[in-house]
Amino acid sequence: MSTVLVVDDDAAIRTVVAQALRRSGHDVTVADSLGQLERALAVAIPDVLITDVVLPDGDGIDHVRNVAERHPTLPIIVLSAQNTLTTAVRAAEVGAYEYLPKPFDLDVLSRAVTGALARGGVLSDDRIGDEDRALPLIGRSAAMQDVYRVIARVISNDLTVLISGESGTGKELVARAIHDLGRRSAAPFIAINMAAIPRELIEAELFGHERGAFTGAATRNAGRFEQATGGTLFLDEIGDMPMEAQTRLLRVLQSGEFTSVGGARTIRVDVRILAATNRDLAAQVAAGHFREDLFYRLNVVPVTLPPLRERRQDVALLARHFLDHAAIQGLPRRQLAGDAITALGAYDWPGNVRELENLMRRLAVLARDEVIGAEAIHAMLGARTPTATATDLDIAGAVKALIGRIERENPAALDDGSLYDRVIGEVERPLIELMLARHGQNQLRAARAMGINRNTLRKRLDTLGIDISGDMTELDAAGSR
Repeated sequence: MSTVLVVDDDAAIRTVVAQALRRSGHDVTVADSLGQLERALAVAIPDVLITDVVLPDGDGIDHVRNVAERHPTLPIIVLSAQNTLTTAVRAAEVGAYEYLPKPFDLDVLSRAVTGALARGGVLSDDRIGDEDRALPLIGRSAAMQDVYRVIARVISNDLTVLISGESGTGKELVARAIHDLGRRSAAPFIAINMAAIPRELIEAELFGHERGAFTGAATRNAGRFEQATGGTLFLDEIGDMPMEAQTRLLRVLQSGEFTSVGGARTIRVDVRILAATNRDLAAQVAAGHFREDLFYRLNVVPVTLPPLRERRQDVALLARHFLDHAAIQGLPRRQLAGDAITALGAYDWPGNVRELENLMRRLAVLARDEVIGAEAIHAMLGARTPTATATDLDIAGAVKALIGRIERENPAALDDGSLYDRVIGEVERPLIELMLARHGQNQLRAARAMGINRNTLRKRLDTLGIDISGDMTELDAAGSR
């Protein structure tokens, strides 16, 4: 962890800067004077020094010169409310790495610290080190730091954890991290997707079945609880669990005992439970679709994974990681140009990290140049980047803009009888793509969410030429029921 020393006589500035840098993963020490600065340096030399110019016991810039002479490799960032050219020149003359006039943006300061760390030989935030590559989760954003803190608190115990987040945010990766870093890591990690199992088979899948318990049960099969004995059972998409199965699951969580389907012998297991959902379970409880007592039993430690659009500062880091991983797997090695990073950051990522990973793998295979530019990103994402939000453009404005574009491309299209179908098609495509992404490419669930049947959705997919060849087998199985 990098260390930063912040020197400012304004307590509010010290507090705000320190909190922002700590959220970014830095170890921060504060001082309010040159005297305190010197006492801090006597204890330990930080990786970065941030100092104000006007301090109660002297001039910060003059003191920077002295500090720089004693510690020539220490990067120093100067802050000042004296926003004059003279102050900036003086800061440069004494060898300050950066000068930021007050008031400054915390993001700008954070980037300056990142650059200073890179200059000082400390790992920069926009690169992935060997230690990071070994971790299942990647992200330096404040939102992900919060997730890491929760993981760190639960790996040493067996508390039940409920992981919430949109499809593609990495809920199973969090579950695996909790298992792999915890004391049960040598035992099995068993995952089961509740949305992918037919309703009538859920209990047999969870608790196993005896020979002859139902038609086709030719042998005894151990359920997922037995398979996970001593380890971790991960119940993915727990919000899709039927009510009758919820009742039995609750009894097992309360007692640690169950009987297999068709069995009479009581089976006792020692299993840690981790669950995940892309639904609002509290709302499901209020609507009567999920048992309140089971919700509280599962929601002992909640973890909420942020969507990628709320952690855009991680997009470049993740994109580079996925390209590097693709190269390790034998795909062509690619790099991202600066304008490509900008294009990626402008997109809203409805499919979240999974969508970004799939895009990087496609680019690794299909990009013509070793360095990927914004043009290639736009070509892959089409007209969906940058994404307009509800606050940027209302629906009426969006339709007007669309008609204007159609007119520019082909003025006759406004009078040839095709306008209605053109506009509806333009709106329908992103709607279907967004809902498929939201529901993990599961056609049945996406169709239900839109209020249409699956056959209608399939016809529209064919008509619009939307490729869904990447559907997961188990989700197709769930959708065909």
